Amino acid sequence: MLKIDFSTLSQLAVTSAKVTKKCSCSSVSLAAWQKLPNSLELNNFEEVGTLMDDPYDEPSFVEYHPNGTRYDSEDAPIAPRYYPCNRSQLARCVACGRYFLRYNEAGGYFTELRIRALRPELLVDALL
Repeated sequence: MLKIDFSTLSQLAVTSAKVTKKCSCSSVSLAAWQKLPNSLELNNFEEVGTLMDDPYDEPSFVEYHPNGTRYDSEDAPIAPRYYPCNRSQLARCVACGRYFLRYNEAGGYFTELRIRALRPELLVDALL
């Protein structure tokens, strides 16, 4: 799978932000990380690439919140080297072209697909 670097991610985020077409992917707010809503179907998205550095290495669970945000904050930074972005794939809505980050949350006895809109104003190229 294609590794998406920060420059490419930034360009795709700007492209996504310019999409104004109404679409099922924008019918619910995906500004913050959340469980994939029932109204969205996986086959409406295509995987573009990954933010994972090494698929054989266990990514960090360290989060990046320098301004006191939280994982579920709509204004939380999107920092590709930090959790959960460092476990994410980049997906594109096939109907409208918006981009989203997705990862599989695996905890205890369940797995759950999580999704968040790719927003250029929140991207941060922070080092670990």
